[in-house]
Amino acid sequence: MDRRGSHKGYVRAKNNQAGFEVRERPIELEHVSYNREGQYNAALDSMEDGTNEALVNGSSDEACVQTKIPKLTGAKKELYDHNSTTFFDDGVRKIDFVLVWDELLPSNVSEISDCKREVFESNLEKEGLQIEYVDTPGVSLHFIKLHAPDEVLRRYAEILKLRMPMKKIEQDVINCVGSTSMEFLLKIPGMLQFHNATNEIVHEVKSRFDSILDYFRPDPHLFPVKAQRFSAVYSRDKEYLFNVEDEDFFTSSIRSRIVDFILKRKRFKEDTDDEFAFGIERLLTEGVYSAAYPLHDGSDHVDGNLRSLLRTEWTALNKLHRYQPLDYVKDYFGVKIALYFAWLGFYTHTLLFASVVGFFCFLFSFLSLPSNIPSNDICSGRFNVVMCPICDYSGDNSCDYWYIFETCLHSRAAYLFDNGTTVFFAVFMSFWAVLFLEMWKRYSAEITHRWDLTGFDHQEEHPRPQYLARLTHVKAKRVNVVTQTLEPRVPFWRIKVPAALLSISLILLLVSMAMASVMGVILYRMSLLASLSIHNDQNITANAMLITTATAAFINLCCILLFNRFYEKIALWLTEQELPRTQSEFEDSLTLKMYLLQFVNHYASIFYIAFFKGKFIGYPGDYNRFFGYRQEECGTGGCLVELCIQLAIIMVGKQAMNTCMEMVLPMVFKWFNSIRVRTGMGKQPKESQAYKAQWAKDYQLVAWGSEALFAEYLEMVLQYGFVTIFVAAFPLAPLFALLNNVLEMRLDARKILTLHRRPVAQRVKDIGVWYTILDCLGKLSVATNGLIIAFTSDFIPRLIYTLKYSPDHSLSGYVNYTLAYFSTSDFSHAQQVSNASAAVDICRYRDLRETPWLPSNPQEPNPNKYALSADFWYILAARLTFVLVFQNFVALVTMVIRWIIPDVPRKLSERIRQEAYFTNEIIIKQEMIRARGSVRGAQAARGDSTARLLRPRSYVEPQNISPSPYDDGVLFKRSKSSCPRISTGKSIDAV
Repeated sequence: MDRRGSHKGYVRAKNNQAGFEVRERPIELEHVSYNREGQYNAALDSMEDGTNEALVNGSSDEACVQTKIPKLTGAKKELYDHNSTTFFDDGVRKIDFVLVWDELLPSNVSEISDCKREVFESNLEKEGLQIEYVDTPGVSLHFIKLHAPDEVLRRYAEILKLRMPMKKIEQDVINCVGSTSMEFLLKIPGMLQFHNATNEIVHEVKSRFDSILDYFRPDPHLFPVKAQRFSAVYSRDKEYLFNVEDEDFFTSSIRSRIVDFILKRKRFKEDTDDEFAFGIERLLTEGVYSAAYPLHDGSDHVDGNLRSLLRTEWTALNKLHRYQPLDYVKDYFGVKIALYFAWLGFYTHTLLFASVVGFFCFLFSFLSLPSNIPSNDICSGRFNVVMCPICDYSGDNSCDYWYIFETCLHSRAAYLFDNGTTVFFAVFMSFWAVLFLEMWKRYSAEITHRWDLTGFDHQEEHPRPQYLARLTHVKAKRVNVVTQTLEPRVPFWRIKVPAALLSISLILLLVSMAMASVMGVILYRMSLLASLSIHNDQNITANAMLITTATAAFINLCCILLFNRFYEKIALWLTEQELPRTQSEFEDSLTLKMYLLQFVNHYASIFYIAFFKGKFIGYPGDYNRFFGYRQEECGTGGCLVELCIQLAIIMVGKQAMNTCMEMVLPMVFKWFNSIRVRTGMGKQPKESQAYKAQWAKDYQLVAWGSEALFAEYLEMVLQYGFVTIFVAAFPLAPLFALLNNVLEMRLDARKILTLHRRPVAQRVKDIGVWYTILDCLGKLSVATNGLIIAFTSDFIPRLIYTLKYSPDHSLSGYVNYTLAYFSTSDFSHAQQVSNASAAVDICRYRDLRETPWLPSNPQEPNPNKYALSADFWYILAARLTFVLVFQNFVALVTMVIRWIIPDVPRKLSERIRQEAYFTNEIIIKQEMIRARGSVRGAQAARGDSTARLLRPRSYVEPQNISPSPYDDGVLFKRSKSSCPRISTGKSIDAV
């Protein structure tokens, strides 16, 4: 249909609950203006008052179609009173989805696009969706409102196997759920009195503790605690089990999910030649539609809706101290987004303890800095030796000898991050990582149970439409073990193997690119260090190492941010080629690829500094070269300071950049969308209905992509790697992560609530493959921290020196112990320092090597000069022993922790089993009541007097009779003492 000409709209007065007659009448809107004058405005006012009127041709003497509309009640009435534009014009049918196309976009107004829209919308109507068009004269934007009737919702709720709340049941059954073995223990003589006395003490302590926690919990008046309800997989054959009469039975998130499921699977071409001619995603890509989205509940700045309440109580920065109202976040955005905020809140909460410990470790290092003997020896000048040149350029600009006191600042900074607390904090963070994951599993089990995700199997997910389209011509089928339906099987040799080889090849290529960028930064460091070393300014020369490290880290950060966008596109394309069956499998595969690439991109330079820099440089006169350049050396205090600088700049800089981009870019895109809407609205005044409508307001917001949440997870998991893998080098990493996450959590919430269109609700069981990645990072952190302490820090050499070589078991003379001797006469002619300020016979360098002379006779040359000394091999053995002991000790304690802490709390496990049992009991009882009612009705119709035998137990006969043998009331007959009352209204909160 060509809406550029006559702009036809359609009004459908259809309501299957009230049994209205379906009326469909084309309406010419060419001569209808949107100003609030004349008969059209009166008709518009009448529609806002709750009547269903359709304008015909806009003529003053034509009547409007009126239909009697039932009154709204409950949440729908509140929503309608707050914003009537979230409903159809009849004021009854709620808008579940909106499609938009724009006449100003060439791709939207072509004849092919009109044909595709007509076919697509026709298929939506055949599926049962109801459509209402908003085509305003003089406005290029065309909005198409979709509504899913109850019949469609019920049909697809059964197809999607949604778990829906059951009807309210007897309180005795609820009380029985949660009964434990305590019932048996209370029968022991004297145990009841002990139990009561203990309960009084525990109750008093708990009440005082709860009064403190009330300050952090969400306001119970604004967010009432939701009671736990029994639920079951929805089936239309057993509708009597469910409270389908409740207007909120199908929430907004469920409705949008069902409509989105339909939109992704309907064809937009009548011919079947094009296998991929289906789905709203393809139409959006081809420019047939401009946008497709569910509506927000209303304005976030007007009270009276959940969106506004979440903005003021959840996203506000002055509510940082309060837990998140996760149950209400789940109701509004769905399980997937709510689970992300639950994980982020739990992660941030656990970071609090780690950041406190890390801060006190750093504080101890700072306070004990004046008593550090090695740095005092260097800075005081008591031990001032000539050091060998750090570059070997010849000529007038060759590097000169330098004195060790020039590294005073470097030595003091090294002590702040390389001292006795380093080992303690590394061990602590290894245990913290294990406890974090174990406690998250328990917390996740609570959420999974509360949100009715227990027993959810990924095989229950329907295949992705792209998956089915690619396998249309595949004849091989297989039976899904869960759904028992035939599904196409992906050919192994024709599709799976080539896709896997392609993925592996491209990923290796991209990893090589990341490594090449690191090599480029290394060459930059070598060149800059040599240039600064021959600088005439002594301050620059003394701090050449710090300047080089900082500037190289900034360059590396820019490369990381540049590669991130490129990696995302490649990984997305590769995942599509692999044909994952479900959306969850697609996201898991994409996650693994992206994280592998990002891991190399973010951590390659840090691994280089931690484990390779300064380890294979050789010695003066015989340096090992890389591309003709002399390799980098560590400072006199080791490479831990440079590792700390690199880690801090990449971690903090990336977090600050991402936070700014996440808030600025959506605001910029929203501004562009606002300009588009103002252009599309033409000369319509801003006070008109066209501007005030919720669908127009939401169109100005930014689309929430299917991979948007993936980027949020990736950012946090990369941060988790910085916090755990290299925490031995930067004990303040948990503190910076905590400060970032406290703001990140609220800013993410504000961004998704106010700057983005409402996402389609999705159902997931857990955080997916991210948990596996976190677990691998925890295991890797044990190895990396052990190696950093052993090989990067000076902990082991200091320990060996104090135990074996120091007369007073102190660090006096330790700096001299770590420096080897070199005779300048052994320099080659090209390496001679021609512009030396003074004649130097012996210079020192950081290593453990033999002296040029014999220790017993300094006048005799040493035949093994410059060879690695025995102390080097002794310390190397100690380093390897420490790594072995460290890893095995942490692994043993980790195994004990995992064994002690079960994944699912015992009480929760018992409750799940009991609820499953009582759910079956309820179903059986409802079935028997239903069957008994059917038999009694049939017998009553025949006048059979035996119908009274099938009356329920609550029925009171006018005379005493014996109980009926058909009475099944004993099914729920339990003593009150055997079923202690439990609270099922426990809320799930996270920081």
